[in-house]
Amino acid sequence: MSELVKEAPSKKDILAFGEKNPNLVIRELNNRSLHHFLLYFWSIISPHDFQSNWHITYLCKQLEDMAYLVGDRKPREHDLLINVPPGSTKTVLVSIMFPIWCWTKWPWMRFITASYSGALSLESADYCRDIIRSSEFKQIYPELGIQEDKDTKSNFSIVKRLVGKPGFVGKKQVGGKRYSTSVGGTLTGFHGDIIIVDDPLNPTQASSDLQLEIANRWMSQTLPTRKTKKDVTPIILIMQRLHENDPTGNWLDRSTSKTFHISIPGECRGYKEQVKPKELLQYYKDDLMDINRLSWSMLNDLEAALGQYGYAGQIGQNPVPPGGGMFKVDHFVTLDRAPSVRSIVHTVRYWDKAGTEGAGAYTAGVKMCQLVNGKWVVLDVKRGRWGTDERERIIRETAEGDGHDVMVWLEQEPGSAGKESGEGTIRNLGGYSAEKERPTGDKTTRADPFSVQVNNGNVLLLLGMWNKEYVDELRFFPFSKFKDMTDASSGAFSKLVSKKLARRII
Repeated sequence: MSELVKEAPSKKDILAFGEKNPNLVIRELNNRSLHHFLLYFWSIISPHDFQSNWHITYLCKQLEDMAYLVGDRKPREHDLLINVPPGSTKTVLVSIMFPIWCWTKWPWMRFITASYSGALSLESADYCRDIIRSSEFKQIYPELGIQEDKDTKSNFSIVKRLVGKPGFVGKKQVGGKRYSTSVGGTLTGFHGDIIIVDDPLNPTQASSDLQLEIANRWMSQTLPTRKTKKDVTPIILIMQRLHENDPTGNWLDRSTSKTFHISIPGECRGYKEQVKPKELLQYYKDDLMDINRLSWSMLNDLEAALGQYGYAGQIGQNPVPPGGGMFKVDHFVTLDRAPSVRSIVHTVRYWDKAGTEGAGAYTAGVKMCQLVNGKWVVLDVKRGRWGTDERERIIRETAEGDGHDVMVWLEQEPGSAGKESGEGTIRNLGGYSAEKERPTGDKTTRADPFSVQVNNGNVLLLLGMWNKEYVDELRFFPFSKFKDMTDASSGAFSKLVSKKLARRII
């Protein structure tokens, strides 16, 4: 028995249906495309015309793919780490539009969203509520709304009504929710199907080791415990780079194969290596991510305003300028063998002590000499996280290995505890020439004279296992994760220079 087969609707029929049911057409287009959804509701939260660009389309596709897996309750393929410049529509896309688009398809989804400040996080949540309450949204999605008794900026719930004939009172179905907080804030009792962190640090916070530690600990220890299902819930981190050890750097240090890293610098003329994945390079025009948002004239103004470090991080997505920042480490020359005794004027070992064992700051001792030809050689670096007893033993053993001709200097930490610690180390070095000092000025100021000589090719390195870590730290300074070897080098250099000046005066 033959079956009747319906013919596909003609183009004319489709157009006629669209004219009679425009809201259904818009709904279907929104349903198929987060980018279309963003464009359609843009005017509700912004008085400016929407400027599309390839990076927005690309990010929309990545977010869609991630949402469909969560919607089907399937294991996530990866977490999403996104680095983009400021002013690239990232907050509107990821923190405001994306959750709403998900609710139109999966109204049960729960979101946790966070930013560096509670005010910023609540502002995004408020824009989110404005869209859902708008007449434009209600026309396209009459069944969705905000639960009346769960309607605050920091915590609101979505409700879905079963829409029927006119006069029909639809039954409510409690849906998902959005909980907004600040980085470091409480999340007790809340779990998310999708977790979004938008700008976990601002530029001022990035200069504080304490704020960096708070953000990184919260990202690595608190957020993973707030997932609805550990294998399904993804974390989305979107930010501009601000520091080598910002949440992006910290994440990449401990990353697994379940991280998809998208890095889109504002220009690739100086930051080609930062473009990830590499196929995105094809979309750059005149080496620019977006010729309208970030033209070369705009970038020049930004570089003047942000400085070379701020520009490198926020625009280049690399928190150190091209060429190595303060220290141009490519100018180092490596020696295969130590210089002869006759070629050495003075040698010192300078210690930057830390009292922490395990995690935290390092103790570092840099041995440096001045040559008769006016150059300097970094001969050795001792570095480790040692408890007090082990640290003092190593300092003593190092002095014994260096010999009595090497002057030992210690950086004394402020306060009575620092004074007592310094005096204890001096006693421990009995029989050797040892002095302590309270350095003045910040670490960057103290490092400047040493960096001048490095940048002019006047500092050499003796080949050793410590070379790579040493060079990497100087490469990123003053935004390096650790500064102990740099600080000890600055101290050693200052002592060698002061000896040279004293000899001239005599």
